[in-house]
Amino acid sequence: MTNIVLFPILIPFFFAIVLLFFKENIIVQRILVSLGLALSLVSSIFLAYIVHTDGIQTVNLGSWAAPYGISMVSDAFSALLVTTTLIVTFFVVIYSFYAIDEGRERNYYYPAILFMITGINGAFTTGDIFNMFVFFEVLLMASYVLIVLGGEKRQLRESIKYMLVNVVSSALFVITVAYLYSIVGTLNMADISVKIAEVDQPGIITVIGILFLIVFGIKGAIFPLYFWLPSAYAAPPIPILTLFGALLTKVGIYSITRTYTLFFVHDVGYTHMWLMGLSLLTIVVGCIGALAYFDLKQIIIYNIVIAVGVILYGVSLMDDFAMAGSVYYIVHDMLIKAALFLLIGIIIFVTGTSNLREISGLMKQYPGLGWVYLIAAFGLAGIPPLSGFIGKLLIVQGSFNAGHWIGAIAVLLSSLVVLLSVIRIFLYAFWGEPKETKPINRMQYKKMMIPTTLLVILSVVYGVGTEWFMPLITDSKDVLLDPSLYIDAVFKE
Repeated sequence: MTNIVLFPILIPFFFAIVLLFFKENIIVQRILVSLGLALSLVSSIFLAYIVHTDGIQTVNLGSWAAPYGISMVSDAFSALLVTTTLIVTFFVVIYSFYAIDEGRERNYYYPAILFMITGINGAFTTGDIFNMFVFFEVLLMASYVLIVLGGEKRQLRESIKYMLVNVVSSALFVITVAYLYSIVGTLNMADISVKIAEVDQPGIITVIGILFLIVFGIKGAIFPLYFWLPSAYAAPPIPILTLFGALLTKVGIYSITRTYTLFFVHDVGYTHMWLMGLSLLTIVVGCIGALAYFDLKQIIIYNIVIAVGVILYGVSLMDDFAMAGSVYYIVHDMLIKAALFLLIGIIIFVTGTSNLREISGLMKQYPGLGWVYLIAAFGLAGIPPLSGFIGKLLIVQGSFNAGHWIGAIAVLLSSLVVLLSVIRIFLYAFWGEPKETKPINRMQYKKMMIPTTLLVILSVVYGVGTEWFMPLITDSKDVLLDPSLYIDAVFKE
């Protein structure tokens, strides 16, 4: 049964390869990608259930026992993120059937998505730090294809920046892994934790911890390393932007969270204070960006930056409540950001622009769109009982418990800024007198609304039904705050 750990990785990979042979047949591509994601999602839900009932699941590839073989490890945290990734991707792909042009569909759009999901799920699941790098490269290569697909001038310009930043980040990643290996002599993440504990994290390990923060901070868009994200993410079409915004930064957040709770836990007065300071600065710059722009894409993109800061601030506290809040909030953010990006995609579809100053009165023409957007906006801002409220409440409670009242106030104030930024979209776009809009295909609009509305409903269920999900959240928090649970699971054989 432990081989179920590999299914959410292998199934998308298999279907991605099969899709390469159906380049010109869009109908077959759509059927196969839907089937592949559905099977992957079923396997990930089953895996999450197995992890919750039977504990952490591990697979040692090639039958080499840890730490000599490559370990794949699924705990509650990774299982949650894998499942959420597949849920988001499934809805985005359904949305893409009506929002992506056939030219992109014929040029390996769906295989690239599945290869990217293979890399993301692999990064969430691997128990080997070098193979985390390998999975990072898989998802990055697929994202390179997606960001340039279509060949628009803006895409090509921004893709150069995106690729250069990630090439530098990847090179630094390899160098940092090499430094770590030269000190501890192993790449197995559980074994690294044991070896670092044995030497009580000397200064060189702390330096390596800061290097990892830089590496993953670039990929997760933490201050001041977020500079590449707003323009790069805004360049591709909305479905691709949605996948990037909802998923890619979360891999960086996961990597920081995993390493800073498993490896670098013996000098938290230094490493975690750096993480805390940068997280709070990330919240500040995200708030400034969210209020500064009148472009729909940029407003929501800067809200990604705010969320990165909030989640990592909770991680930096190493507190029960704050860690549970961060775990809860990362899942919330993946769902709600995907829903909001799809919603602004529909707004752009019906108006032909992303400039708020040129949009008005949509509530009279598209009331369903307006109400669904308002619910999603309240969810993002954390209006109770929606999911954004629960995560931030736990983080704030953990912050006060740890005596960091300034951070707690920063998180609370960020909620007001988020609310202001998303309500500004509502007031500009949906209120007032309707402006003349371009003729649209109403059936296409309705089909785009279906997966978007379902995703918003799912985010509402996640908030209202918090008690249903808290067992997995609690399991995730426990394994992050008690590395011995992870280590014992890897070495149990």
